[in-house]
Amino acid sequence: MEQAQPPLSEPPAQPALLAGTSGGVATVTIHNPAKRNAMTPQLWRELPPLLTRFAQDPAVRALVLTGANGTFCAGADITTLRESPETSQELSVVAEEALSTFPKPTIAAVRGHCVGGGAQLAAACDLRFASAGALFGVTPAKLGIVYRASSTQRLVRLTGPATAKFLLFSGELIDAERALRTGLVDEVHPEDGLDERVTGFARSLAARSQLTQASAKEFADGRCDADRIDHWQSVAGAREEAAEGVAAFLERRAPRFTWTP
Repeated sequence: MEQAQPPLSEPPAQPALLAGTSGGVATVTIHNPAKRNAMTPQLWRELPPLLTRFAQDPAVRALVLTGANGTFCAGADITTLRESPETSQELSVVAEEALSTFPKPTIAAVRGHCVGGGAQLAAACDLRFASAGALFGVTPAKLGIVYRASSTQRLVRLTGPATAKFLLFSGELIDAERALRTGLVDEVHPEDGLDERVTGFARSLAARSQLTQASAKEFADGRCDADRIDHWQSVAGAREEAAEGVAAFLERRAPRFTWTP
């Protein structure tokens, strides 16, 4: 399969999703610095097929989502909300669900503002690592927008109902330390240490068993009915992932896991 190319040395003038792969890790960078990486309808549309491409690429074993120029994402472009708020919401939910159901581990690397639709995208990732200066906000109450049930429920699962209500009711921004305490963020790092931690951790995930990760992701997200549980048990029984893992441990070598989603 054709490999994604590294991000361009000269970023495009127009809003874009920059994509590249290295060491088994795909990186998607939201690039719209003129509007603090706000998501336009076109960017919402481009994300699901990009994720599909990486999901189908056996060389990609983990994915990092981040933003350009020191900002994660300031949400949806407000000018597009004025034109068609319903369409923008529909597009954002489709993109959010595509990210949530991506079959490989995902990490949001957050700097600066992570607000509105940006917070939706971060919450849809499996893990969120933030710089100490990051700010988070869920702002539909400032715009009179009804947050979709799936987005609300995902936020509640991360933070609990009290914090989710605080964020949704008020639209106030919270800092990285409060986000960490409430479960919205998994780790907080100094600004100059975030990239190293995310890169190292993502490459560590890329070396682990994708069979374990894919099944655990479905179980943890509550997306498994009885048939899917039987499916994973069947796959585990038919594959030799566990035998390879044990052998590698006893032989003191890196395991060579071969199963792909």
